[in-house]
Amino acid sequence: MPRTMLTDEYWEKLSRLMLYTGRVYNKAEHRSTLEGILYRMRVGCPWRDVPESFGDWSAIYRRFNLWSKKGIMLELFNALKKLSDIEWQFIDGSIIKAHQHSMGASSNSVEAIGKSRGGNTTKIHMAVDSYGLPIEFILTGGEVHDSKAAPDLIASLPDSDYVIADKGYDSESIREIIRTKKAIPVIPRKKNSKTGNSDMDWCLYKYRHLVENVFARLKHYRAIATRYDKLERNYASTLALACCLIWLPMWVG
Repeated sequence: MPRTMLTDEYWEKLSRLMLYTGRVYNKAEHRSTLEGILYRMRVGCPWRDVPESFGDWSAIYRRFNLWSKKGIMLELFNALKKLSDIEWQFIDGSIIKAHQHSMGASSNSVEAIGKSRGGNTTKIHMAVDSYGLPIEFILTGGEVHDSKAAPDLIASLPDSDYVIADKGYDSESIREIIRTKKAIPVIPRKKNSKTGNSDMDWCLYKYRHLVENVFARLKHYRAIATRYDKLERNYASTLALACCLIWLPMWVG
């Protein structure tokens, strides 16, 4: 039997959460199916190589694809992040290499894969709360600069007291967006800035590593560290499920 990821405690929490959304029925095979999805997420293997002990690989993939179409994983994530402490919000972006298997999707929409110095890449734009727990993310092509995706990311966040980011977000327009949400921007200015950083809260800025820590944890899953999914929604569902695993210890139901 391959190593699994869900303890009885975690499965009990996750199964209750799935029923809480009202979008998933209580079926006996859901645990092994979900373990198959998590196995593939952890090792980054093709769906065909998911061990038979989890069930038929095609049934596991079809279930994952169905849940992805319905937005089930995103709903689970949205339910968990209601527990967040949003006094501080940290934002950042991280490049993900897109594997050749993720290319060539038959789709009329943009699938969040672009050309950058690293070739075909996707970028995850992430926000975390005061405890370093993920609260929102958006996907773009890897060529999209952090500051270009920041307005959409910030607009999707709940109101907070502070929004903290690195120099890549140094823009007065971004600071103004944050202020319109009644929050204080903590973003250092570049060396050539005439304004300077006299207004910077450097003590709070030191906690920016919290968002970096989340990327480090997410990239333990090889299907996230390298993108194999052709469709943006499927990669987003994989990412949302990984975020749920980070949140599960905090949820008591």
